[in-house]
Amino acid sequence: MRYKITIEYDGTNILGWQRQLDGPSVQEYLENAVLSLVPHSSSSRIEVQGAGRTDAGVHALAQVAHFDLEREIEDWKLRDAINFHLRDQNAPVVVTLVEAVSSDFNARFSAKGRGYIYRILNRRAPSALEKNRVWWVPVELNITKMQEAAKHLLGYHDFSSFRAAACQAKSPLKTLDKIEIYQQGEEIIFEVEAKSFLHHQVRNIVGTLKLVGDGHLQPSDIKKILEAKDRKVAGPTAPASGLYLSKVWY
Repeated sequence: MRYKITIEYDGTNILGWQRQLDGPSVQEYLENAVLSLVPHSSSSRIEVQGAGRTDAGVHALAQVAHFDLEREIEDWKLRDAINFHLRDQNAPVVVTLVEAVSSDFNARFSAKGRGYIYRILNRRAPSALEKNRVWWVPVELNITKMQEAAKHLLGYHDFSSFRAAACQAKSPLKTLDKIEIYQQGEEIIFEVEAKSFLHHQVRNIVGTLKLVGDGHLQPSDIKKILEAKDRKVAGPTAPASGLYLSKVWY
């Protein structure tokens, strides 16, 4: 049986989605939890495959993954059992939904799109409660200018200027379907959607748009940065703490 799971996690003290040799990962926590449900005599290898890799410090509201089990378990019972074993590991990870799916479902390759949210806390005082969950920017940001600048990024482009040096994607060509920026209390929220993203693409976009918001760049500069196809001319990579994988759709 193949199961699709929806997961939320706090990435603050984990090394991202993918299993690592030098520290905890979301994948490791989940595989250990699911393995606890398999009889010790079983030779099955449990592999939990995610819809996308998130970096250390990045959070998820609705990451999606899949795995196979040799036996059938009711969805709600499987969800509760996995969460029991996640709590046993003190994992900052929770499975919110389990669904039995067909054997050809693949969390990564069946996905039609992914959405991210980025949160900036824009006020003079830092936050005691959201320290590792937002990017604190004490300088006032001009949302109107950032919104104007973001329009240059919509559509199909070569995003080399917003691509991490370690990015393993075969091509820098991507289509950005949505980028919305709006105020929510003392926070500025970025909502970004595409079929897929380059490594650090969202964080590099936010870091560059922040320079528009604080006056270091003009909205028209974003078009020039995009056309330059050079990471050196864009802004800094925004901190991982403000980024959330918010949705994956199929």
